Amino acid sequence: MQPSRRAVLKGALLIPVAVPATAGASGGAPASSWDQVPAILARIQPPVFPDRTFPITDYGAKPDDTTDCTPAFRQAIAACNAAGGGTVLVPGTGRFRTGKIHLLSNVRLHVEAGGTIRFRSDAGSYLPNVFTRWQGIECYNYSPFIYARNQTNLALTGSGTIDGNAAAGPWSGFDSQRGPDWERLQQQAVDGVPVEQRQFGDGHHLKPNMIQFYGCTNILIEGLDLRNPAMWTVHPVLSRNITVKRVNIFSRGAMVDGVDPECSSDVLIEGCSFDTGDDGTVIKSGRDTDGRRVGVPSTGIVIRDNDYYGRWGAITVGSEMSGGVRDVFAENNRIHPGAGYRSFYALYLKTNDRRGGVVDGVHVRNLTGGPCDRGGFFIDMNYGLTGPGHGPIVDPVIQNVTVDGLNIADSPFAIRLSGSSASHIRNVTITNSTFTQIDTAAPQISNADDVVLRNVRVNGVLYGEPAPAGLRYEAENATISQGAVESGHAGYSGTGFVDYANLAGSYVEFTVTAAGAGAATLTLRYANGTTTDRPMDITVNGVMAAPAKPFPGTGAWTTWRTTAVAAQLQRGRNTIRATAVTSNGGPNLDYLEVLQ
Repeated sequence: MQPSRRAVLKGALLIPVAVPATAGASGGAPASSWDQVPAILARIQPPVFPDRTFPITDYGAKPDDTTDCTPAFRQAIAACNAAGGGTVLVPGTGRFRTGKIHLLSNVRLHVEAGGTIRFRSDAGSYLPNVFTRWQGIECYNYSPFIYARNQTNLALTGSGTIDGNAAAGPWSGFDSQRGPDWERLQQQAVDGVPVEQRQFGDGHHLKPNMIQFYGCTNILIEGLDLRNPAMWTVHPVLSRNITVKRVNIFSRGAMVDGVDPECSSDVLIEGCSFDTGDDGTVIKSGRDTDGRRVGVPSTGIVIRDNDYYGRWGAITVGSEMSGGVRDVFAENNRIHPGAGYRSFYALYLKTNDRRGGVVDGVHVRNLTGGPCDRGGFFIDMNYGLTGPGHGPIVDPVIQNVTVDGLNIADSPFAIRLSGSSASHIRNVTITNSTFTQIDTAAPQISNADDVVLRNVRVNGVLYGEPAPAGLRYEAENATISQGAVESGHAGYSGTGFVDYANLAGSYVEFTVTAAGAGAATLTLRYANGTTTDRPMDITVNGVMAAPAKPFPGTGAWTTWRTTAVAAQLQRGRNTIRATAVTSNGGPNLDYLEVLQ
């Protein structure tokens, strides 16, 4: 009997199947949700600043870890802003101790290598209260350590350190004391108490974020070592055009997430390291009644080439998502065992029946590594109510989730989709994913409609339908210019792979015969054991199909990944060439598969 080309779940478990791959159906390749990414990235443009420098030492700051540099930061920022913008410089000469820092438009705060901003440990240094959000509810509370509201063109850059110094302050004690304040804030939101009357701060126990940009545009955070926050580390709210790049985040304690875009749009989080005591990268949009009142979704978010060392979810949506989340794209991210902490989940979407809101379009590919102490991919619409809670039941929606190349080792389960009886999860597609060392192998799926598994293997067992069979062309049999056939790294198919010469212009060219003209998907399998992209131009019959297509690091030369390119083929003979564009050459190339 011919196996089905498509296996669809409607609230039931898929039975393992072991059948040969079938030939691909004819017809054009469907449009991909990933086609939105270039337009999102085009809208994300880091701010630029005039060539003016305002060293904080010119305003009385001293790097002795004793002098209160709060006035020096305030004066230098004010002078920079008044001059039309520039750089407020923290020299690389030691520790500058300070209270709150409030940024103004057109100011870049730059911390040189060897320099540290170290925040004061007394709560009074973060008064008076400012307008903020606390776990997704608007209020007035302690100032975040670095804060801006309704400003534009802002940056935190450099190779130095920003140290929240939270363990020296009262903040960890707030965790066990916040109950009455947290209950009061939630009740105020349900009762519609005006935000200006929701006053906390002095005498209360809602700890502040480390970095918060509220209602701001054109934000850059790059290169810094961010350590020891009291609460969420980087928290843009109702902001847009945000770049967080090559930042290292270290946090320990409770509620110490890495980067939390909330009700924000056009966000790039790239090349960062997250060694966090809570979620690494987590998308939010307000909580319950108050989140729905504000009603602004987080949209257009790209998360790529990051490293995660724990804890909780590496890539997460929720649980504060009441304003909605749309069009999240995460690719080429890695999970590692951390020092003392490990990730709980690789991909984690969490909500419950008080949130409301719609999560529509979360797309993840090439998320690899492990271990994950609680599970691999988890959608939980029955997430625990973490506060005393108030307000009506408003069922949320989670739909249109795609996962490709989720490769996780060592976890209690591989896939768990837990919808609610009143609001099923809808349209989840998981493809080309491998899970090993899994305690509970079979995917656990309940209250979920239109779930597709294709080429998903758990402990070597295939779940769902097999991979669509395209025509495979082994690289070792292609035309090779300035490269060699090798077999020294395990995991390849066929008889070997092509090791590109380390120079621009080296290429592998395949000759492909197509039965008819039309759209095709070209899938290249490769390994890149370095941490540097090895981009290649992909041309079809001399026409560029994918200029400088990135082939990022795979973690090891024995770790193979696939990447796809959409192309047009002519009937009959076609030439498909993958040409290295940098002096590093191309990745190791295993094969090309062509699916029409």
